[in-house]
Amino acid sequence: MSKRMFVLFSLMAILMLATPVFAQGEPAAAAAGTNWVAITSGFAIAIAAGLAALGEGKIAAAACEGIARNPAARTGIQTAMILGLAFVESLVLFTLMIVFVKVVK
Repeated sequence: MSKRMFVLFSLMAILMLATPVFAQGEPAAAAAGTNWVAITSGFAIAIAAGLAALGEGKIAAAACEGIARNPAARTGIQTAMILGLAFVESLVLFTLMIVFVKVVK
């Protein structure tokens, strides 16, 4: 077994042994602290929206290149592009939905 695989499996074993720590109750002092869920949710939606914008730009660029190379295939390329854009945008909307569920809870 290579050294990298050994380190990976060792790390996985350590993380599996640490799961009972998360089952403990929340102390009263920590309950009055900062709402980290709201802060990290803001970062999550920002990262999701930013990466989705990059992906949508790449999809549009590839569709434009495809149409420029073969104008006869415009309808097929355009349909695939719109479907791809819908899938990418749905991932951002799912992230937004999860943010609202976690923060408003």
